[in-house]
Amino acid sequence: MAGQDRLGPDGPGMSEDAMTQETQERSSLVAGARRIAGLAGKRTAEAEQQRRLSPDVVRAVLDAGFAAHFVPVAHGGRAATFAELVEPVAVLGEACASTAWYASLTASLGRMAAYLPQEGRAELWSDGPDALIVGALMPLGRAERTAGGWQVSGTWPFVSVVDHSDWALVCAMAGQEPWFFAVPREAYGIVDSWYPMGMRGTGSNTLVLDGVFVPDGRSCTRAAIASGLGPGAEAICHTVPMRAVNGLAFALPMLGAARGAAAVWTSWIAAKLAGPTGQNAVSSQDRVLYEHTLARATGEIDAAQLLLERVAAVADAGGVTAELVGRGARDCALAAELLTAATDRLFASAGTRAQTEDSPLQRLWRDVHAAASHIGLQFGPGATLYAGELLRRSNDG
Repeated sequence: MAGQDRLGPDGPGMSEDAMTQETQERSSLVAGARRIAGLAGKRTAEAEQQRRLSPDVVRAVLDAGFAAHFVPVAHGGRAATFAELVEPVAVLGEACASTAWYASLTASLGRMAAYLPQEGRAELWSDGPDALIVGALMPLGRAERTAGGWQVSGTWPFVSVVDHSDWALVCAMAGQEPWFFAVPREAYGIVDSWYPMGMRGTGSNTLVLDGVFVPDGRSCTRAAIASGLGPGAEAICHTVPMRAVNGLAFALPMLGAARGAAAVWTSWIAAKLAGPTGQNAVSSQDRVLYEHTLARATGEIDAAQLLLERVAAVADAGGVTAELVGRGARDCALAAELLTAATDRLFASAGTRAQTEDSPLQRLWRDVHAAASHIGLQFGPGATLYAGELLRRSNDG
């Protein structure tokens, strides 16, 4: 029946009408991602060389609605679901992991900016919901109280797509407590410092602030974002604790890159197995090896995707408990390990061809490893949080 609630993964879910709307919106974002993937795929060599994405790729991601995905409806955004991002980001990652990383993070930063006071949100999105907000999430700056706001200084490395940004959300210590501050592009400097092994196209350069005034309306505590206590939040996406979903932003581009690696590997090996017969033919033993490699790698990728889809579905259902926060963090880290293992398996069995400078497989392999090193995907913190909740619950029982 229309409007009847359905059960989500851990409780009541959305109505059928809402599910229909979500399906339509998700299809639209996937279609946009496929168009962008075609463009980004042609720009991968340029992005690697320039160490940043080309402006047309950046613009295409904004036009497709990634930046507006979690922006509150009151500011022109969609305040949409986490599940809607899984496939679009993965589709981008198959062609260009750096583009997927940018799309995923710009959506995530739009959600974080929704925790600012009303006047700050109105300023950020005064020209519409597609403002490109970048983030510096470690408290590497200092904020000093002043009349009506703060004086903020600091240096934040590894700020992805900062060269194309409109706003930055930076974290600084205000006394003993970390706060977030939104600053416009004209307020911060950029140092060209991004010379990585992988994810070269993200342009994750260094952001610098030197005594910049930030009004109170453009600041909020990190604790508010961490707990999911958005001011006047009406959408579920603005009530989810950060640790429950933070790993999604970094793991979804990996999912796409691993899928892309599997596609490249499969096309190579299929051609090889269909090659000459006789003395130069692939032996039956090698054929079995290739078959087992493909089956195991794609199984690992599928398992990772199922974990990430569950993280998204749990967040979209709302009412995320401490145990589910821990499980979400663990699942994202575990998915990252599975995706790394699958990509390693494919790369190691592809032969010397995979190691050439222009090989898409070596680029995807580098990108997966670079993404997996992110602090948000380390297994230890999530494992400790989740196991601690399980043990506490056992003791309470």
